[in-house]
Amino acid sequence: MPNALELSLILLLVAVLAVTLFRHWKLPAMLGYLFAGTLIGPYSLGVVPDAPETRHLAEFGVVFLMFSIGLEFSLPKLHAMRRVVFGLGLAQVGFTILGVVGLAWALNFLTPIPMSTAFVLAGAAAMSSTAIVSKMLADRLELDSPHGRQVMGILLFQDLAVVPLLIVIPALANPSGQLTVTLSLALVKAAMVLGLMLVFGQRLMNWWMTLVARSKSQELFMLNVLLITLGLAWLTELAELSLALGAFVAGILIAETQYKHQVEEDIKPFRDVLLGLFFVTTGMLLNPSVVFQHWYWVILLAVVPVVAKLGLITMLARVFGATQGTAMRTGLYLAQAGEFGFVLLGNVGSTGLGLVPDPWLQVISASMVLSMLAAPFMIQHADRIVLRLSSQEWMQKSLELHQIAQKSLATRQHVLICGFGRSGQHLARILDRQDLHYVALDLDPDRIREATAAGDSVVFGDAARRETLVAAGLLRASCVVISFSETKTAERVLRVVRQLTPSVPVIVRTTDESDLERLTAAGATEVVPEILEGSLMLGSQALLLLGIPVSRVVKEIRAIRESRYQMFRGVFRGVDDEADTPENQWVRLHSVHVEPGASGVGKSLEELGLAEMRIEVSAIRRRGIRGGDPAPQTRLEAGDILVLKGQPEALSRAESLILGRR
Repeated sequence: MPNALELSLILLLVAVLAVTLFRHWKLPAMLGYLFAGTLIGPYSLGVVPDAPETRHLAEFGVVFLMFSIGLEFSLPKLHAMRRVVFGLGLAQVGFTILGVVGLAWALNFLTPIPMSTAFVLAGAAAMSSTAIVSKMLADRLELDSPHGRQVMGILLFQDLAVVPLLIVIPALANPSGQLTVTLSLALVKAAMVLGLMLVFGQRLMNWWMTLVARSKSQELFMLNVLLITLGLAWLTELAELSLALGAFVAGILIAETQYKHQVEEDIKPFRDVLLGLFFVTTGMLLNPSVVFQHWYWVILLAVVPVVAKLGLITMLARVFGATQGTAMRTGLYLAQAGEFGFVLLGNVGSTGLGLVPDPWLQVISASMVLSMLAAPFMIQHADRIVLRLSSQEWMQKSLELHQIAQKSLATRQHVLICGFGRSGQHLARILDRQDLHYVALDLDPDRIREATAAGDSVVFGDAARRETLVAAGLLRASCVVISFSETKTAERVLRVVRQLTPSVPVIVRTTDESDLERLTAAGATEVVPEILEGSLMLGSQALLLLGIPVSRVVKEIRAIRESRYQMFRGVFRGVDDEADTPENQWVRLHSVHVEPGASGVGKSLEELGLAEMRIEVSAIRRRGIRGGDPAPQTRLEAGDILVLKGQPEALSRAESLILGRR
């Protein structure tokens, strides 16, 4: 058996390779982890044995996953979505469990199936993949759509339902004569532990988190979060409950403090890495020979539950008032198995509680993986499937496009606003004051209902769809404003607009300068970075208060905007600034002190070839005097301080070139 370091290296290497491959195929990383585990597990290459140490380490992934769910737990959010969460969500989980348990009871005459086993399998069947579905909803701009809200409500209830299931399932492993007593005892202990933690823990948590935060130490803050998470998980394990329950409570307690969002960001790397390890160890339990031997069962158990779940969710969504198209989309998005299904099945095999025979576990796990593999394709083609199967959907789409066209037909040379959030609404008010016409598109039905009641010209429609933009009068519009905060969303809408009409001016909102070039290259006429515009307003107010004439202030602001904010491009980075990512490399400013004997002394900026390295010298400070935008012929002297602007790697190369000893 490999030692601890070798085991860690093997797991990391295979996970990195598998996830890279699956990401290249645009498949979820979770499936890459499962594949990696299957490849190196004891039933395939046998590189890593199925050791208890590996499984114990993987449990921490579940702990941090439950902690994250606790962090997202919000009473106001639950209250706002109560009908979907506790109505449709409860019905979906409840009827799925009842259906599977009922089927197991009906099949008892063929093969005896213990009710405890049926309940475990029913709990796993009720789950859908939060990771896959929520990401695809966000990528497709459907979080605020009618089916998106129903999907997220059901997923939220499924996440909450895991907590009682994690309490009940271990109790089912006891002999049937003791089951009632054991189950009652587990529920009483869980209620007592939860009650004590939630009643007395809230004030203590606020006080303790504030005390730690006052130290202004990032390391101490992170250590404190780990201590709270693992400490409460340990306490619930002492009470003979699951580790995950304590982590969930820790998340709930911290969610009610002002440090929720900071903790969420800090814990994410631990959660993702350890959860990946959990899925690797889950994949190690798969025996390919058993799966291939019973391939027909794998396919049957992959197809039948998906179809049954699709039908059940569609029917329940219709009962709760959804249109036929919305109901079918909700079913298609949630028909697959989920990661919590693996969590519930994780300890029920022969090496754990012994509730599910190993051959069953192999076949069921393989069928769950297949259904999750199919999920992205089902979601991607959901519209096409719904339009083919639902006659009402054609009418619904036609009605939506008719309503959009009806709003826009009476207008010409109007402004088309894509997104009616805060920025879109502010723009609409400005246009109203100038008696300029606009048509706004949005996907939030509550916002649209309120706005249209107030007289705003806003309609329900997806701005990323060609037919919606045409119906909204894109070809007659004088200007398009894309006000979405997410750059990916804005870029997607921008590309569709440019395919339909290359000439219309398009103004795009973005958060900062990091996406300026990207959006400009995609076809934006103007890009408005909120942070830079905020800096401009801050500077203009300061100049006016200092007595600078208004004409000079306006001229300065105009010059900065005409240069596309070049003056603001690049900042000196600090330890508290947002870290660079491969997708988002910030332009930095970096000061370089030219020491005597440096290779750059006596050379001109042109001779150094900094421009070829895409490095700009924004200023030189010489003998205490700073000069901006030095000429290429400027020669460096010992003692100069250069202010360089560029990407981090290029800045490092430029500094080495300037300071290299002769």
